[in-house]
Amino acid sequence: MELSSLSFSDHESIPERYAFGKIDAQSHVALADNFNPQFSWDDVPAGTQSFALICHDPDVPSRPDDVNQEGREVPADLARVDFFHWVLVDLPADLREIDEGAFSNGITPRGKGGPLAPMDARQGINSYSSWFASDHDMSGEYFGYDGPCPPWNDALVHRYIFTLYALDVSSLNLQGAFTGEDALRAIQKHVLAKASLTGTYTLNPTLAPKQIGATSA
Repeated sequence: MELSSLSFSDHESIPERYAFGKIDAQSHVALADNFNPQFSWDDVPAGTQSFALICHDPDVPSRPDDVNQEGREVPADLARVDFFHWVLVDLPADLREIDEGAFSNGITPRGKGGPLAPMDARQGINSYSSWFASDHDMSGEYFGYDGPCPPWNDALVHRYIFTLYALDVSSLNLQGAFTGEDALRAIQKHVLAKASLTGTYTLNPTLAPKQIGATSA
């Protein structure tokens, strides 16, 4: 099975159109367009009854001490943890493409609704739900896709791994505010094939001079 995208190339930078945050010369970070990328796939194995699509960033700092702090930098050698940006399950077996913006075309403070999603699919909460838990203006359950917004002072360029799973069940029977970890546990014994596509993103202007130039133009 192969996964491809018209929105970005494998192991190349993700355009800010698909991000939650973009570089801002005055305030470090500004809200971006937050469209979900386009994806298509083929060579689906026989017996596929549904698909799941999960996006995670494996490069999130394990400690918040230096995150977005003036005069400090998140060191590249700091231990990293997973952050889920999209948990989408129960996609129909005859589906071969997800259009840009079909599941997200902007930022919703306190999160988009769920778990019901377009195409009769279901989507879980992403990790912004816990990230914003103590933020008075942004706290809530963030269902569906919300794109990259890594620390603006991180010395590491983050990776965003989109993985499509072909499954031998029509539904994973996940209910309510299920998480990326919940979905991965549910699919363990049902995977017929999987394919991944990785994009990169940074809000650190020293690592992304082209991004800061385009944003401040």
